[in-house]
Amino acid sequence: MSATAELRNLGGRGSTAKRQNKAAFWFLLPWFLGLFAITLGPMAASLALSFTDYNLLQPAEFNGLENFTRMLGDERLHQSLGVTFTYVLVSVPVQLGLALGLAILLDRGVRGLAFYRSMFYLPSLLGASVAIAVLWRMVFGADGLFNDGLALFGIEGRGWISEPETALGTLITLNVWTFGSPMVIFLAGLRQIPRMYYEAASVDGASRWRQFASVTLPLLTPIIFFNLVLQIIHAFQSFTQAFIVSGGTGGPADSTLFYTLYLYQRGFGNFDMGYASALAWLLLLIVGAFTAINFWASKYWVFYND
Repeated sequence: MSATAELRNLGGRGSTAKRQNKAAFWFLLPWFLGLFAITLGPMAASLALSFTDYNLLQPAEFNGLENFTRMLGDERLHQSLGVTFTYVLVSVPVQLGLALGLAILLDRGVRGLAFYRSMFYLPSLLGASVAIAVLWRMVFGADGLFNDGLALFGIEGRGWISEPETALGTLITLNVWTFGSPMVIFLAGLRQIPRMYYEAASVDGASRWRQFASVTLPLLTPIIFFNLVLQIIHAFQSFTQAFIVSGGTGGPADSTLFYTLYLYQRGFGNFDMGYASALAWLLLLIVGAFTAINFWASKYWVFYND
């Protein structure tokens, strides 16, 4: 082939690459518009408002770090942090433990696996909805179905969502009930573990518990880590359940005052949008800190094949 033909071929490939790049740009343009208009733009506006006194009705006035220093003496903020940390640190481990246990049972070749997988996944789709929150309020009310079930065994019920000692527990139970999403991910991870490892362990005389502790758990730690990070972030963002069950108040006695609910009250209840913006950025820092700690600690307990 002559030099002229080779140059012509190179020029043709170059023009094809340019057309492909233009096509890729136009396909990605809606995503970039959404990124800047819906995500980065509001984040920048929220950051700017966090340094202002803004009530939605009058122009924002710069007040420096006043919104952040107010947090030190805000007792309801401290209460909401305590409620949220309790919710996250209790519900997430229990949820993941239940999801892993059911995934192991389904991995044993249960008949109708597709049906059970769909049924167990369904709560994850509905758990954050208003309808389920309303249903939860009815079930655990003083005259709810849960107390009716206890009455069959001669046990006297109580107002589970109207008493501070038990109200948060009902929301923790609701979050644990939405175990379907991590369960499906665990099940997919279990299916990727080679059977030869279990066969070798059986030859060595390992019991089922030893196989679980020495084979299943180590090889499943990347999946556990993935689910842990996602579910912690999701738990910190919980809002609908507490809003519906408490009627938007965080009661009784602020026992269900989630951080996001308190943020909503400050921003859209008291029209203190500057302070609410500062609270939003504090939440971002808290979630980022938990995520960073998980990534730092993962090097000590997460094992990869390489």
